[in-house]
Amino acid sequence: MIFLKDLIREAVSRLGAEVPYVELEVPRDEKFGDISTPVAMTLARPLRRAPRQIAEEIAGSLEEDPAIQSVDVAGPGFLNFRISTDFLLKELERVLRHGPDCLVPEPPERRKVQIEFVSANPTGPLHLGHGRGAAVGAALANLLQRGGYEVEKEFYINDAGRQVRLLGESIYARYQERFGKEYPFPEDGYKGDYISELAGRIAEEVGEKYIGISFDEAGGFFIERGTREMLDTIRTDLETFGVVFDRWQSEKLLYTEGLVKKCLDGLRSEGKLYEKDGALWFRASDYGDDKDRVVVKSDGSHTYFASDIAYHWYKIQRGFDELIDIWGADHHGYIPRMKAVIRALGEDEGKLSVILVQMVSLLRGGKPVQMSKRSGEFITLREVIEEVGADTTKFIFLTRKADSHLEFDIEVAKKESSENPVYYVQYAYARIQSIYRKAAEQGIGLEDIPFDAIMYLKEPEEMRLLKKILLYPLIFEGAFRAREPHRITFYLQELAGLFHPYYNTHRVLSDDAGLTGARLLLLRAVELVLREALSVLGISAPERM
Repeated sequence: MIFLKDLIREAVSRLGAEVPYVELEVPRDEKFGDISTPVAMTLARPLRRAPRQIAEEIAGSLEEDPAIQSVDVAGPGFLNFRISTDFLLKELERVLRHGPDCLVPEPPERRKVQIEFVSANPTGPLHLGHGRGAAVGAALANLLQRGGYEVEKEFYINDAGRQVRLLGESIYARYQERFGKEYPFPEDGYKGDYISELAGRIAEEVGEKYIGISFDEAGGFFIERGTREMLDTIRTDLETFGVVFDRWQSEKLLYTEGLVKKCLDGLRSEGKLYEKDGALWFRASDYGDDKDRVVVKSDGSHTYFASDIAYHWYKIQRGFDELIDIWGADHHGYIPRMKAVIRALGEDEGKLSVILVQMVSLLRGGKPVQMSKRSGEFITLREVIEEVGADTTKFIFLTRKADSHLEFDIEVAKKESSENPVYYVQYAYARIQSIYRKAAEQGIGLEDIPFDAIMYLKEPEEMRLLKKILLYPLIFEGAFRAREPHRITFYLQELAGLFHPYYNTHRVLSDDAGLTGARLLLLRAVELVLREALSVLGISAPERM
């Protein structure tokens, strides 16, 4: 359906205008056509004419094109297109001949993109919010890579501040308890069972080596050991979830390798930092933030903001064209601060985009799930994966836009029915494989079916299914441009929603050899799109269920 963009651009150029991007939409009601565009409204000002008049001229210049069955003007100037059956069948043949590569449009340009996501403090297991961020980040990386971009996935390790010190002190306190020694547990310490378990392992390994030694002296060991074990747990959980990072960047290394100093020295030399009240301040208000920000406190210690500045400076030094940060929704107020940093570093603020991910409410049969004993505060990502599986967890995380609230019902996620969205989609793929196996038993091979058999496709349900298949490049392009992988999830549910009723209504394998061949080829195209779209989401396409 993307071919319409070129036709519309040509029609617009004949009017003496240009449009850098033609927006195409799928009408909610098929009575309005197959594809709609508001392009005429965008041309009203440059052409100084009424949008409906512009739309009528575009329609008039396109109605003779053989790919278009009809084009109507609606409302103030919407153009509604119906695509001809002959063209749809030719496009189906093209998909069958060339495979998945023709399902993905060429990117407007080649770019090097870095996506930083999850970046959980290494102080405990991952919770569902982290899992949702992981699903969004990994799917977005797949989406951009499939669209032709070079993408690096990075996890930023916050291992240089108060939180990891609290982790170490929490483990130290439980270690002391193991030997009957009293040590006041830190007020904001980590209380989950995993802390006691780790302290127990340390006690077994080193015995009473750190008994009688203050935390000021022993803290380095407990902080380093706790951080390392928590990172190993996080890495393992993410790999189980099917999320693998290209790079793990330590905050601590930004200091030990001199990157924070180098960055701040450069900003100071450019007059973008200044001293006041014994502290060092960043002139954030000069770059769009609501006030200036401290980067080095009066006691000489750095703020978190200092390392965040250096971290993003370091990303820019590494040559990325686009930086995408995926944060929890509670970091909304931090966006203007980081945009100010990007501007101060001499870059367009559009170089950095931030995707906010809302938390997840976990339910069981519609009722909120109680807190996890192991984590002490929340149900962990691992617990959910173990109960419902990585594919189901990931798919459900991607059923809503990232910044929308999400309810995750475990009982629904375990159902083998249309209520469970990932089951419904994967079952469509598995059903098609089952039909192939039955066809093979009857001596029918897909490779032996001539492409012209598709001319037997006549049923309205077949045409709806065919149109939905051919819409995938348009859906992909929209998701790619908007950086919104959940659009692929929506599409898959709609495709499965057309396939299953079709399967239940029309026999694929019958005594009519021509019709059987046509329907097998149609299913082949459905299979190609299902597998392609599921791979973008990082979800498997099972052959049996």
